[in-house]
Amino acid sequence: MYRLSVRIIEFLTGIDREPDRRASLLVMMAMPATEDFESELPVIDAIRGGDRYAFKELVERHDAWVRGVVYGVLGKRDCIDDVCQQVWTQAWRRIGELRDSAVWRSWLYRLTKNAAIDAGREITRRRNRLPSTSIEFASAQAATNEDDDTTSERHGKALDAIRGLPALYREPFVLKHMNGWSYKQIAETLGLPVDTVETRLVRARRFLREALRNELSR
Repeated sequence: MYRLSVRIIEFLTGIDREPDRRASLLVMMAMPATEDFESELPVIDAIRGGDRYAFKELVERHDAWVRGVVYGVLGKRDCIDDVCQQVWTQAWRRIGELRDSAVWRSWLYRLTKNAAIDAGREITRRRNRLPSTSIEFASAQAATNEDDDTTSERHGKALDAIRGLPALYREPFVLKHMNGWSYKQIAETLGLPVDTVETRLVRARRFLREALRNELSR
């Protein structure tokens, strides 16, 4: 189960209290230090040489942020496992396309984002083919599953607010606050100036605070 840290929820809602370690939340991504990405270069070189053990190590270290990217694109979690499995399968099969080990993170990010976008399109196509009654049942079932995994109403509302962010803001927000990436890492991966990343994050936080303020005041 991937979970959103209580600290982020407190930051967004503006409510200070001791973190509840027992609280069940949706997404908590690993927070790699900046140097972790650079230290992977020998591992990437080994993978490019066909080392399956090195690939397994890469998956274990970075599956968390790959999941974060999928969530950032789709804004939902019910298909994260399937998409991530597809991403890692493609990564192994297409590693030969990576000509420079130093850009492995951007390469994997693009692979992940494209897979998530394709998954989103497929979900839309399936929903459009379903009768309205089936769609209503599926939506109700998804809501039930969310409730089963969420023990805090406030955390659930925060996740709803994050899902409601436009992808333009949700992606950098997830990379920063769920994955722990630096502004520079986000900028390099998304192909944006650092100033643009900072601006989008400011707007994302403002949007979330406003959405949560309105929701929690009901």
